Amino acid sequence: MELECYPTAMRPPEIVPGRPDRAWMDSFAHRHPYRCLPLSMANTTGWDILCPMGFTAEWNGGVNQSDIVLTPDYPHPDFHNFVKSHFSHGVITMHPGYLFRTSPGWSMITQGAPNHVKDGIQPLAGLIETSWLPFPFTMNWIFTRPGRVRFEKNEPFCFITLVQDKPLEAVQPVIRSMDSNPELREQYDLWEKHRAEFNAKIWRSDPEATKEAWQRFYFKGEFPEQVAEAPEDHTNKRRLKSPRFGG
Repeated sequence: MELECYPTAMRPPEIVPGRPDRAWMDSFAHRHPYRCLPLSMANTTGWDILCPMGFTAEWNGGVNQSDIVLTPDYPHPDFHNFVKSHFSHGVITMHPGYLFRTSPGWSMITQGAPNHVKDGIQPLAGLIETSWLPFPFTMNWIFTRPGRVRFEKNEPFCFITLVQDKPLEAVQPVIRSMDSNPELREQYDLWEKHRAEFNAKIWRSDPEATKEAWQRFYFKGEFPEQVAEAPEDHTNKRRLKSPRFGG
C-alpha cells in the first residue's frame, strides 16, 4: 500500500518517519520514560511534518485575527502562506503543503506529534477521508492562554497516521467481569503478583531488583512464568519508511 503525497506548495515541508526521541523524556535519569513501550511506540507510529522555518506566535487573548502576531526568525518567502491566523479566537493555522491520498477504506488522522509537549498551545486533531478528498487539510493549534510560543525550524508541527475508521462503527464495547475469562484472569493475577513483589523489592532497595530497575514483560512480549505462548507479532521498535519520489 502507498500513501500518496502530492505537493501543493513550491517548497513543501519535509516529511519524515516519526522520531522516537523527546526532550522531556531525555531529561529523566537513565532516560526512564523510554522504558514505557506505549509512549515510544506512539512516537513512531506515523510521520512528522517539519516546520520549514523557525517562528514566534503571540496572542493577546483577543478574538480577532489581528490579536495573533506571527513573526519568522528570518525573512522567508513561504512564511505567510505556511502559517496564518485564519480562524481567530487564539487559533493558528499551518499548511502541511500536500494533498494526501490513501487506499480505499483508509483515512488519515492529523494531530500534534505524540508526547511532544508545548507549553501554552495545544494541537487540534482531525480525521480526514483521504481515500477520496481532492483538496488538502490544515493543521491547527489553539493557544491555551495569552502569551508567546515558539516553533523551531525542523520541529514537527503536524503528525499524520492512518486508520481504517469505518469498521469502528461496528465495534460494540462490552464490559465483562474478568472472572468470565479464566485464562485472562490467571494471566492478570500472575502479572499483578510479580509486579507487587518487584515493587516491594525496589522499595527495600533489594540489590537484584535495583540492578534490574524495571520489569520487561511487555517490552519483551512475554508472560510472567510463561503462563502462555509469547505473541509472534509483538513489536517494541518501529521505523516507518521515508517518502520517495514517484511518477
